[in-house]
Amino acid sequence: MKDWMVEMQAAVGEEKLLSNPEQVDKLSKDYYWYSPVLVPLLQDKRAEAIAIPHTVDEAAQVLASAWKRRVPVTTRGAGTGNYGQAVPLEGGIVLDLSKLDRVLEVTDTYARVQAGVRLGALEKLLRTQEKELRIYPSTYMKATVGGFVCGGSGGIGSIHWGNLWDGNVLEAVVLTLEETPRRLTVKGDELKAYIHNYGTTGVLVEVVIPIAPKVEWTQTVVQFDNFEAAARFSHAVAVDDSIRKRLVAPVEWPIPSFFKPIAAKLEAGSSACLLETAEGSEAQLAEHASVAGGRIGYTIAPEQYRKVIGLSDFTWNHTTLWALKTDPTVTYLQAGFDKDRFLEQIHFIKEKFGDEVLMHLEFMRSAGVVVPAALPVIRYTTHERLYEIIAYFNSIGVRVNDPHTWVLEMGGRGEWHVMHEAKRDNDPRGLLNPGKLQTPVSTAMNQEG
Repeated sequence: MKDWMVEMQAAVGEEKLLSNPEQVDKLSKDYYWYSPVLVPLLQDKRAEAIAIPHTVDEAAQVLASAWKRRVPVTTRGAGTGNYGQAVPLEGGIVLDLSKLDRVLEVTDTYARVQAGVRLGALEKLLRTQEKELRIYPSTYMKATVGGFVCGGSGGIGSIHWGNLWDGNVLEAVVLTLEETPRRLTVKGDELKAYIHNYGTTGVLVEVVIPIAPKVEWTQTVVQFDNFEAAARFSHAVAVDDSIRKRLVAPVEWPIPSFFKPIAAKLEAGSSACLLETAEGSEAQLAEHASVAGGRIGYTIAPEQYRKVIGLSDFTWNHTTLWALKTDPTVTYLQAGFDKDRFLEQIHFIKEKFGDEVLMHLEFMRSAGVVVPAALPVIRYTTHERLYEIIAYFNSIGVRVNDPHTWVLEMGGRGEWHVMHEAKRDNDPRGLLNPGKLQTPVSTAMNQEG
């Protein structure tokens, strides 16, 4: 065992610093295997040890020891990210925050929690108190609050509440990586440096998120003869503010056939829209469906919510997961379509690529405006072909946030411009998840060596 490991083990306790190769390998990985581009680049990357603090003070002790010994630190929640966020590029330690799992305070309007609290457990607790989460990823049963804030962007609920930057994070407590780690309380515009930062600008240990009154949700599948009709219907529902919504997700056939647990309940050959809408909205959905040439199909009543597999388990990036279970050679993109031209853009894409690109949209709000985000399923052949597809998307005005890179700036995710300054202030030796944020090295850092 290296000297720095002995020293760190003494600081936090033997059972909280793991060096067993199997454990280290497992906890050095995330869901980067969604990307055939990332697999060969990351499959051999791993930490030298895993630190699992049980308190914020212990986390600070790990960081102080890492500073002293110049050990890289990669923060981990549950490892459900898709871009290699939690994969250490330069060895060192993975700082696993899953044991910082206390719910500290719940009021009518917000929840204050430690970073390792699982979103599924928090949603379950909130619903017993007639409240619920505003937004969460499709991986919510495993994903942690801190991991979502630092590695996610939007998800179920975003059609009403927007993404993480739309007021869905109120406050964060962040540790710096210095000789004596500081504990920063961050609010307002300062949060931009810590949302979707991959743990590069500081270690988030506590977060305050807004919550909402509980809604009784009906889940509905509406089916269509073609994807254009499904997309038209989905947009009409998405912009109809008289219908309270948590999910509006149209998918092109054969994607519904990938959803094995519910496939028998869906129409073979039909594109579909998966919805969560407030109880009592059934007649409005039926009217929209009739106008668009759709048919109400599989429905899950509110009293079955969370008691059977839900429709959200087949949306957002779980759609990609079900596709991968059917065909391990596929991959995906993350794209933003023009809110006024999305049908035309979809037509161009289908005309050029056919079934090589299978459409999957997620309607959401961004800065208050309803927009069609997309996670299309791509039949992957080569790296070159994948980037030809991306180039074509960009050429017709479809913005792609590349999910096949771990570099924040290249992926187009997060407010990385403001992250550079925060990283220089909070991580002067560049030890926090090195390689994920391409921060210009300062003169001070060069002098320090």
